Amino acid sequence: MDYDFSNKVVLVTGASVGIGESIALLFAKLGAKLSLVGRNEANLRAVAAECEKQKGVKPLAIVADLGTNEGVEKTAKDTLDHFGRLDILINNAAIGVSTWLLHETDMQVFDDVFRINVRGVYYLTKLLAPALVETKGNIVNISSIVATMVSVGSLPYSMTKAALDHFTRLISLELAPKGVRVNTVSPGVTVSEFVKRITGFTEEQYKEWLIKFSKKIPMGEPCTGDDIARMVVHIASDHSRLVTGTVVEVDGAYKFNGSTQTPLFDE
Repeated sequence: MDYDFSNKVVLVTGASVGIGESIALLFAKLGAKLSLVGRNEANLRAVAAECEKQKGVKPLAIVADLGTNEGVEKTAKDTLDHFGRLDILINNAAIGVSTWLLHETDMQVFDDVFRINVRGVYYLTKLLAPALVETKGNIVNISSIVATMVSVGSLPYSMTKAALDHFTRLISLELAPKGVRVNTVSPGVTVSEFVKRITGFTEEQYKEWLIKFSKKIPMGEPCTGDDIARMVVHIASDHSRLVTGTVVEVDGAYKFNGSTQTPLFDE
């Protein structure tokens, strides 16, 4: 199955590391014109340089905090000013935190996670929807399997991902008559820096955590960023032209292990 994005402008948020980096690199290999957004300027520039090596197309790198109105507005404006259009929006940027109801965290943590994971996605999508209507483009939101699994230790992150899944369903219905598709790709346990950032795990501790959780995955191994990126590309391509309002899970059947009363991460 061939994928060609050489005539497409693709905006990827959270592109400086992890799943976002993998998504950006795959779109670059397929010829897309990229607008890449991240908060870590050094990492973002490095990813942009790697993307440019793929097909010689230099991405637009935007350093912005999508938890602020200014960051969202800058991202939308700079992208449209630079390319004059947008075909695909990948809402990947998110932050996580290891906490639960009885954990000693203040409400600022709750607000921070919702501001980036939900409000930022809502506002950026709202600003760019008219451009996507013009191109009959599409949106892919990056969620998480924890949106549907019940576990201890992933509040409020799981709540934001459940909200994102329903956001996808709601706006897919609104935008379908305009020719714009909206879908979600929902990763399971994925090899990335994400868990290390929210837990403070060392590299060795993280490897042990992956081994432990791989035993709970029916297919026996965690996802990689490339696994997620390939599904994103397929959903964003014309091969999925009538797919909208869908949450596509890439998790090795981890979801079928159901609820757990043990924390995802130790205190």
